[in-house]
Amino acid sequence: MITELGHFALILAALTALVQAVVPLIGAYKRWPGWMAVAEPAAGMQFLLTAFSFLALTYAFVVSDFSVQLVVNNSHSLKPMLYKVSGVWGNHEGSMLLWVLILTIFGATLAWRGGNLPPTLRARALAVQSWVALAFFAFILFTSNPFLRIGMPPWDGRDLNPLLQDPGLAFHPPFLYLGYVGLSMAFSFAVAALMEGRVDAAWGRWVRPWTLAAWVFLTIGIALGSWWAYYELGWGGFWFWDPVENASFMPWLLAAALLHSAIVVEKREALKSWTILLAILAFGFSLIGTFIVRSGVITSVHAFANDPERGVFILAILAVFMGGALTLFAARASAMEAKGIFGMVSRESVLVLNNVLLAVACFVVFIGTIWPLVSEMFFARKLSVGAPFFNMAFTPFMVVLGIILPVGAMLPWKRANVVRAAKPLVPAFILAVAIAGLAWSMQTEKSLLGPVGLFLGAWLVFGALVDVYSRTGRGGFGQRLGRLSRLPRADWGKTIAHGGLGITMLGIAGLMAWEIEDIRVAYKGQSFEVGAYEFTLDDVREVAGPNYTSTMGDVTVRRNGEFVALVNPEKRVYPVQAMPTTEAAIDYRILRDVYVVIGDAQNDGGYTMRVYIKPLTNWIWMGCFLMSLGGVVSLSDRRYRVAAGARKAPNAGVPAE
Repeated sequence: MITELGHFALILAALTALVQAVVPLIGAYKRWPGWMAVAEPAAGMQFLLTAFSFLALTYAFVVSDFSVQLVVNNSHSLKPMLYKVSGVWGNHEGSMLLWVLILTIFGATLAWRGGNLPPTLRARALAVQSWVALAFFAFILFTSNPFLRIGMPPWDGRDLNPLLQDPGLAFHPPFLYLGYVGLSMAFSFAVAALMEGRVDAAWGRWVRPWTLAAWVFLTIGIALGSWWAYYELGWGGFWFWDPVENASFMPWLLAAALLHSAIVVEKREALKSWTILLAILAFGFSLIGTFIVRSGVITSVHAFANDPERGVFILAILAVFMGGALTLFAARASAMEAKGIFGMVSRESVLVLNNVLLAVACFVVFIGTIWPLVSEMFFARKLSVGAPFFNMAFTPFMVVLGIILPVGAMLPWKRANVVRAAKPLVPAFILAVAIAGLAWSMQTEKSLLGPVGLFLGAWLVFGALVDVYSRTGRGGFGQRLGRLSRLPRADWGKTIAHGGLGITMLGIAGLMAWEIEDIRVAYKGQSFEVGAYEFTLDDVREVAGPNYTSTMGDVTVRRNGEFVALVNPEKRVYPVQAMPTTEAAIDYRILRDVYVVIGDAQNDGGYTMRVYIKPLTNWIWMGCFLMSLGGVVSLSDRRYRVAAGARKAPNAGVPAE
């Protein structure tokens, strides 16, 4: 009964979305307040109905209702409760229901918290958001119904993919979808502004918090996925340039560009057309990511295996929304005349360069991701594009970006003197060079990757600190230190985020430049050395888990004869799906990780083992956490809350009659 009610609620939510998509648009065009006001209760009702539908599906998973086909295919009665719940979105149908639930959450939040927005802009933004929701409601109901029943229910289910039975993967998709779908708000605001025929500073203030929230969620989601791949898959890396990884990274790059571009719109009323285009493209790449994951056109270990019909439906959604938005953009381009004039050397110019670098980097990733498909379709050649291409083509843009960020943050608006603005950064530059020189002097027969990466990371961190300190004005050190606590939270958020990017760069450079790898057959009681560490395989035993069996090794790690850690690498087998997984054992430390993987037993009684010494690895995710924290701190600044700017100019953004 609850399952049928969930299905019925989903249908009602789709009908509500249709009303919200049509009536407020007509009201905004005719300037009928009553019709425009329909958007707010409709958005709330759409969210409540979708939430009930999602909870109904969750209930079916929790109680192991094997009369529901989706539960049979993705759950098992012995599965731990966490993975019963995460099984709701560990499949195509359930994840799409989560997608549309988040879409309605953002729409309802705008309806409830956007009271200070101009009525026509709010009505149009909510209507556009509902058109997107309606498209995905139709996709779920016609091609991906999660509530299908089975006439003869089996005794038990087929279990969730064992690779997804992990805390990191339990929380990774919701954060990622919050980022993907959050960009729909920037898209809705962009299309609504094009309908209004006006983009101004107030619009820049309104769109920034939504974009910032989406960027924060994307950062967390990508970091969780990277961390999961690092410790769960047993290959020892943090990023594989897999098509599905790239599908989340491309919107992240464009969202970062959009954030910086919206600053110029807000502060200087320049780059209006470019900012609108970025808002459209950022959500467009979210839809492209959805197509890549769910169409089956590109092979990936992360992708959902689905039939081409679903891929065609998503491609149609992409074509309609991107084609419509870009057509409207072309028609309204003349109405978005920039007012702010700035010199070649100014903060605006650096932000433009920042945008170009991020956008081109995104394009490079996109080309590398789809080129195997293009090659097969048009040239009848099967090929793969791997890490060497991406590292070679993508890294230079990030190097240039890392160099200009500290200088750009110090430049004034409109026009600037580079020498005068960069003078406070001289100590930061000297420190960064000193750190790079120290790394170079310590390494032998190594590449420049480590020293250059350490320089860039240190330059970003120290540059961010100098930037925030320079905002305290003049006076003695004590006076300026006291003013730090009174700086706007947005300034602190920028400092934390830029510093986090620097720390991530430090981690990536350290890992890629100085990692040590050892692969061998190890025997019980045998000791061997890797780098400065000594490893001893003490024992290998069979362990029974709640829904798996495990071959677990006991490995003692010593350094200079002193005990460091006892680690337990595992090789698990999930009997329901007869699928093995690797559970790496990691001794986490601030400056390095010791990473141990145990493999199959050999005929002579040994076991294959892989051991890595990974310098600075944790700094990668520490930096991601700081970037996310910086975004949250900025969001807490009252100036950047939703519609905060409207209090000063309640009629801003409304075109003249």
